[in-house]
Amino acid sequence: MTETLESIAKAMVAPGKGILAADESSGTIKKRFDAINVASTEENRRDYREMLFRTEEAMKNYISGVILYDETIRQKAKDGTPLVDLIKKSGSIPGIKVDAGAKPMAGFPGETITEGLDGLDDRLAEYYKLGARFAKWRAVIDISPVIPTNACIEANAEALARYAALCQKNGIVPIVEPEVLMDGDHTADRCFEVTEATLRALFNRLALHNVKLEGTILKPNMVVSGKKCAKQAGIQEVAEKTIAVFKRTVPAAIPGIVFLSGGQSDEDATAHLNAMNAIGGLPWALSFSYGRALQAAPQKAWSGKAENVAAGQRAFAHRAKMNSLAALGKWKAELEKAA
Repeated sequence: MTETLESIAKAMVAPGKGILAADESSGTIKKRFDAINVASTEENRRDYREMLFRTEEAMKNYISGVILYDETIRQKAKDGTPLVDLIKKSGSIPGIKVDAGAKPMAGFPGETITEGLDGLDDRLAEYYKLGARFAKWRAVIDISPVIPTNACIEANAEALARYAALCQKNGIVPIVEPEVLMDGDHTADRCFEVTEATLRALFNRLALHNVKLEGTILKPNMVVSGKKCAKQAGIQEVAEKTIAVFKRTVPAAIPGIVFLSGGQSDEDATAHLNAMNAIGGLPWALSFSYGRALQAAPQKAWSGKAENVAAGQRAFAHRAKMNSLAALGKWKAELEKAA
């Protein structure tokens, strides 16, 4: 079958499969490794990611794609096999993070704009040669009583749309990730309001830039209460509010929505996804694109020791399986205890 943007996007949201976000920047992976007392060397980063990519049960059955960092897409496994080839061999699709991070937005205190459009066309052409078939760009929208401003929402939507158009020009499926953060004390209703405004702006700009929705994947936040909010929305409420906001804003042409976990606990991220899929009858596939919620357990189990690789792989396979079940609406809390 010839690869088209549509066929790649469909494969990324195949039933019961989701995306492993292994694109932590050098700074982020250092924080994660510090927590398990492992030095963040190039070799340790490679060994850790190789452990994940060689977890056959997870990679073959539950993972459709892997988002990589620039360093990782160029790395070779211990035996000399390019890591990209390990991913492909498992039937998974290699992807790449291409944004240059969120930077303070001039004139708008507390707000950020994601950079990285300069030279992106050439970088995408190179990443395609290196094996990437999808990419990711994250915009960050924070909530307080006075933000986000329309200027911040519109500027980030514009950057996401320009990135998406460049991806498609290069044969790469764009994952558009507008993340409304869960930091702060705001209610789920306030999160709903900001998420709605953000998604409206995003799809407006994607249309303006002639981005083909059938070859695009959305990676949004769920509609949750802020971490410091006294009254936290329950699992069912989060599921219903999140789906309600999508029904208002996300065109049916989008093949799938893969959620970020955004600081939720592993189990909460799984339970919320499951509750949404249990509602059913939706025009898009709903799945996961988790980083920490798939990796916290295997990182801890591995702790940088070669003798712990099997334990790390078991932990990764378990989390991947739980989220696969949630993507099918078949997860139950007691399955967690079984592990």
